[in-house]
Amino acid sequence: MASQTRTTTDHDEIRRWVEEHDGHPALVRGTTSGGGGVLRIDFPGGAGEDDLEHVSWDDWFATFDDRGLALLYQTERSGGGDSTFAKLVDRSSA
Repeated sequence: MASQTRTTTDHDEIRRWVEEHDGHPALVRGTTSGGGGVLRIDFPGGAGEDDLEHVSWDDWFATFDDRGLALLYQTERSGGGDSTFAKLVDRSSA
């Protein structure tokens, strides 16, 4: 069985998927000079969680939209089961 992915720019869909997986919108610490910062999703037990700063969904989505991003996320692993794999991609390549 192949893994299943989706790509979306829909704020409600993104927020719902992230929150269903106990994630939070975040920025990489130390990247906010010059506006915005490097966007991430912080999932429990994720790599580099000490380097992430939680932000509001409004702030996260403002940067997300300003940069023309989309979220590609895995809805199901190739062997079945839930996944928290996600990455931000350029909307024009989505």
